[in-house]
Amino acid sequence: MHTHHDGPDRAHQRPEGLSDVLVEALGSLSKALETTERARGHLYSFHQLTGTADLELDRAVALLREAGRPEWAERVATEVLGRNVIPGHWTFQIVEAYDDTYYGPFKDLEGAAVRELAEGRRHLYEAEMKEARRTPGHPDHTARPDTAR
Repeated sequence: MHTHHDGPDRAHQRPEGLSDVLVEALGSLSKALETTERARGHLYSFHQLTGTADLELDRAVALLREAGRPEWAERVATEVLGRNVIPGHWTFQIVEAYDDTYYGPFKDLEGAAVRELAEGRRHLYEAEMKEARRTPGHPDHTARPDTAR
């Protein structure tokens, strides 16, 4: 039987000389980026839901015409169908602006901080939290996937 050291892999071990405060700061930066990832997901949901609603308006226009209400079909078609969601913008333009102006630079900065300050080792704060909370030797508390039962 081949045994493994029951601890985090090298990629999740603190580099020599990295202080507790710096590990915590990188963890906070990572958490902020993760929250931004969630916000971006909601923005994409907004984009897709708005697009789905706009496409459903085609059906509403057709049904209003079929129901003998062409004036209402025309109002929907001209006043709402294809309308900008904010002046000059469809949702894809909002998503692109968010990605270019905020999300992309934030993601790049977080990656650069991890590379420069922690030798590229990601999630050190979480890895250390896992080590502190797991029960060594318990088959469902292994440190790494390669030590799982």
